[in-house]
Amino acid sequence: MASIPSNNHNDKKKKKSHKLSDLKTLGLQLLSSRAHINNLPLLLTYVSPSSPPPYVLEALLSLQSFFITNLPSLPSSSFKPAAAGDDVQVDAEFIYRTWLRSKFDELVKSLIDVAVSSECDDTLKEIVLDAIMEFVKVGNKGKFHSAVYHRFLQSIAHSLTPVDTLIALLVKKYFNHLDVRYFTYISIKELAKTFKAEYMSGDRNVRINGDDGGHSREGVEFIHIVHSILSSIPPLENSNESDYTMWVESGDDNNALSDNQEAKQLKMKKNDEEVLSASKIVRRMKLKFSKAWISFLKLPLPIDVYKEVLVILDQEVIPYLSKPIILCDFLIKSYDIGGVISVMALSSLFLLMTKYGLEYPNFYEKLYALLVPSIFMAKHRAKFFQLLDSCLKSPLLPAYLAAAFAKKLSRLSLVVPPSGALVIIALIHNLLRRHPSINCLVHRENVSESKNDDSKSEEVVKGADASEVDADTPNMKPGIDHFNYEETDPIKSSALRSSLWEIDSLRHHYCPPVSRLVLSLENDLTVRSKTTEIDVKDFVAGSYSTILGQELKKKLKRVPLAFYQTPPTTLFSESDFAGWSFNHEHSEKNIDGSDHLSAKRQRIGSS
Repeated sequence: MASIPSNNHNDKKKKKSHKLSDLKTLGLQLLSSRAHINNLPLLLTYVSPSSPPPYVLEALLSLQSFFITNLPSLPSSSFKPAAAGDDVQVDAEFIYRTWLRSKFDELVKSLIDVAVSSECDDTLKEIVLDAIMEFVKVGNKGKFHSAVYHRFLQSIAHSLTPVDTLIALLVKKYFNHLDVRYFTYISIKELAKTFKAEYMSGDRNVRINGDDGGHSREGVEFIHIVHSILSSIPPLENSNESDYTMWVESGDDNNALSDNQEAKQLKMKKNDEEVLSASKIVRRMKLKFSKAWISFLKLPLPIDVYKEVLVILDQEVIPYLSKPIILCDFLIKSYDIGGVISVMALSSLFLLMTKYGLEYPNFYEKLYALLVPSIFMAKHRAKFFQLLDSCLKSPLLPAYLAAAFAKKLSRLSLVVPPSGALVIIALIHNLLRRHPSINCLVHRENVSESKNDDSKSEEVVKGADASEVDADTPNMKPGIDHFNYEETDPIKSSALRSSLWEIDSLRHHYCPPVSRLVLSLENDLTVRSKTTEIDVKDFVAGSYSTILGQELKKKLKRVPLAFYQTPPTTLFSESDFAGWSFNHEHSEKNIDGSDHLSAKRQRIGSS
């Protein structure tokens, strides 16, 4: 008959009296005979964040060896003993194994506490993580122990201490296994749903933005940690199933089983979703991936997490969703926010429009509104300008819309840095090549006013298709630009009644690369057959430093020289103003306040 272990209430007192060598002896006794089963609760007391690392390690090694051997025969944690009035006779052996299962649950809880503790060093964290994952493998009779793994991820997500080391270890050692990724997605979906329910119920511990404008540290940290885990999981690439590894084998090899045993096992596998082969996981992975990300995106994301998510959506999330179009509401709301959020959402929204059939009628109006001077200094300007060039590439773009973008960019070229002016010239160059109907903006002669011109101009303003209007005969007076820079609707901007005079003014820009690019623009437009579109990618990452670096690297054949036989003593020499002289006495008199006239240059010998 199995011996029933006694409850030792003096474990904490005994804990202080044991040495490290004593723990090793206790572990050897526990592994050698069931008679020393009372060593188990004592060793458990040393698996604690407050225990010295050597003690934790020694106790863990003994307990891990003990439970790895006994776990297959233990009942599940959800087992409920029979009531006193039941006729079921429960023998002592079953009570003993039920007690062992409760101690195993205590061990798992203690290991998780040690893993997320700030007092635990990185080496011990790795050992504890390996022990937890080993129990995930063998603790559920050959199936993935999702309950233990979920408890572990839940503790990581709700930890107020840094868990970067644990997440990095998970990524390095376990996220390459297909089933670990699969159950990670399931756990994240459940964690996000629970957090969302608590947030909606008004729990202050999970509030992100309170009524007083404050921030809950618990809620913010939770979202940051979940995002870190979710974004660290490698996506499921399109490769052979044989390339994937499983942390827990599905146990499909039944060659040694009898026919009846095999039938029972197959029936058990059919009813238990946790027994999964690699092929089943591959088929279901997209669905679990999608549910995890959608649940996470429904959370009240802090602004920094919001931006990080928008950066990776188009490359790391959308291609692997079961139905990418499900993100349309999230992206449209992000795009409508304006500013840098709109810029960051543009890439994913454009991907949904071009590859997944999303219709967004106001897309170009929102894009037109994003063209402001600050965009040329934004962090993600390089990606934005490449997308802008792609969005304006369609030959079906109406003439009035192409003209509005060209004119808006042209006006911005007067106020942006030289690097921005280079990007603008490249964009306008491509617009003029793609849409010949707006070439009238390059050079326009003033013509006499007529009623016919007025009627045609009104058609443009009211939203008629500008390609049907003769843009070469606008109602324009000398020195007047009818383009409305402040208008947010490109249809009403009257861009076709204007010209690209701003680009012509860049011929005399102080920065040589800008003036050179303007000249090449003119040459390319006159000889279209020998030229191609400009690759905007070559200019989008420019800045003052890159322009200066390119100029310094150039090898000049003819260098302007300044040679003086004697060092100059004045800013302007007499030869600079031949026939002129400065009246110094008059200037000094003006400084004293006796004469209100400014100093003037006078001709020598004038009467």
